[in-house]
Amino acid sequence: MIERRESSLRELVTLLDLVRWGASRFNEAGLHFGHGTDNAWDEALQLVMHGLHLPLDSKPEVLQARLTLEERREVMALLERRVDERLPLPYLTRKAHFCGLEFYVDERVLVPRSPIGELIRNGFQPWLQVEPLAILDLCCGSGCIGITCAAAFPEARVDLADIDSGAVEVAQTNINRHHLNERVRAVQSDLFSGLEGVSYELIVCNPPYVDARDLAEMPQEFRAEPEIALGSGDDGLDFTRRLLREAANHLQPDGLLVCEVGNSWEALEEAFPTVPFTWPEFADGGHGVFVISREELLACQSAFGAG
Repeated sequence: MIERRESSLRELVTLLDLVRWGASRFNEAGLHFGHGTDNAWDEALQLVMHGLHLPLDSKPEVLQARLTLEERREVMALLERRVDERLPLPYLTRKAHFCGLEFYVDERVLVPRSPIGELIRNGFQPWLQVEPLAILDLCCGSGCIGITCAAAFPEARVDLADIDSGAVEVAQTNINRHHLNERVRAVQSDLFSGLEGVSYELIVCNPPYVDARDLAEMPQEFRAEPEIALGSGDDGLDFTRRLLREAANHLQPDGLLVCEVGNSWEALEEAFPTVPFTWPEFADGGHGVFVISREELLACQSAFGAG
């Protein structure tokens, strides 16, 4: 392995050489993509540009630039980490993009990729009936959903809440980065336990929702993400059941709950066949997000049970 690396270091001299080499190694290793790219070439390109501290939108001519030996060593080490550790790309670069904004991420939080971003860009229309002055990003992870909501609704106060203290720390880092401390706060809370007496016009939640079977079959890259943010019981709905029982108490009149359940959407429909979930269609891809109003939640409390 060492001899192979040293040979490659001598022969791969340009930025483009390293991208091609990395893509070849990624394909050879059978890596899984899905945390910002969907193919080996784009994955290698992003890692190489990150390793060289160059913006991704650099002029094409930069691909022909010759690298120093030290630069080649550093970039190759980064590409090899992607193969050896099977870490998602954003855990190596410590950054991810969501709705055009950049966020700090590490192994304490999921990599941002929710289709809810499309709903934010569309102002949650046609379902949101009021201009929200108070928004909750529940199970916030990095805080990307709530911070993007803060950008979309500049008059709103936004709470970012998560049960995990590490996630709250990451969310606070992103609040600081986007200079939103006057309107956005990060709170440690198990569901609504840390939010007593607070209500919102809009609650957006990307909770753990992966069922036991899908969790066991996930590629290694996804298993690198925090399990607490992924799995939620045999059918993936343990958290969502609690949310449906309690959310109405934290919604203002005309308030709206938006929640992602991914592949567990069929299980949710089967569990609550009388509940009028609305499932938006996504032009940008994605599925498994429902919207439901406070009034609809209140009307269905008997279906949700007492817990």
